[in-house]
Amino acid sequence: MKSLEKDVWLFEITPKKSFFNFNVKEIWRYRDLLFLFVKRDIITFYKQTILGPLWFIIQPLLTSVIQFVIFSKIAAIPSDGVPYFLFVLAGNIIWFYFSDSLKSISETFTANQNIFGKVYFPRIIMPLKVVFSNLLKFGIQFLFFLMVMLYYVYTGYNINPTLYVLFLPLILTFIAFLSMGIGMLISSLTVKYRDLNFVITFGISLFMYVTPIVYPTSLVLEKIAPKFHFLIYLNPLTGFLDFFKFAFLGSGSYDVLNLVYSFVISFVIFVLGVLVFNKTEKSFIDII
Repeated sequence: MKSLEKDVWLFEITPKKSFFNFNVKEIWRYRDLLFLFVKRDIITFYKQTILGPLWFIIQPLLTSVIQFVIFSKIAAIPSDGVPYFLFVLAGNIIWFYFSDSLKSISETFTANQNIFGKVYFPRIIMPLKVVFSNLLKFGIQFLFFLMVMLYYVYTGYNINPTLYVLFLPLILTFIAFLSMGIGMLISSLTVKYRDLNFVITFGISLFMYVTPIVYPTSLVLEKIAPKFHFLIYLNPLTGFLDFFKFAFLGSGSYDVLNLVYSFVISFVIFVLGVLVFNKTEKSFIDII
């Protein structure tokens, strides 16, 4: 009788047996829930706003204008031969996709404790919905970037996109891996150490200035001794940003080995984040 009853169950919810668990089939089975979470995030953002999706453009626009005034007009920082505003705009849209995803994912456990305590679904859905909802935001900002780029081309600036633009989906995938990995690590730590929530915003702001957004990587390489050049590439975003700017603006350069390093370290951090996330989700509801 017991075996007959067991055969009729569609799903059996049991603790994970493996430390690393990224069950693609289970995530696919809950794809409708993932879509609903993404839709909820977008609708919540638009609700009771006058400008709607224009807010997605205002963020990189104002940031780039301020950077243009301070770092180009006052500090006279070069931009690899392209208009400085376009140079920082290219860096900002990549940066905002990474930083916004990281910030939201780092709050996964604390922000969703009520949902996690009431119903079962793959917890990895929550970090995934963040990177997908921010991908839509990136898409709007990217279209704005293309419009600005076309304007500069029309006005006679020498901007030469390359065929490397076709690798943009790959670049975005690994930036998502990087933000998910770091975000899940931080989220797992904030379950026990809540004060980390207070330093994450400050930390992200500092991290922005060790990332080549307002200055080209070539400028840093000129200013420091060759034996310290590796320091600039320890930041995996450096390889992604250099490649993105080279692909779309035809300016600067990128190093293949450093780009490969960015791919590898992003994936390693993602795997580490999933490992710690899986371990924390088993017991976090008793701690938080």
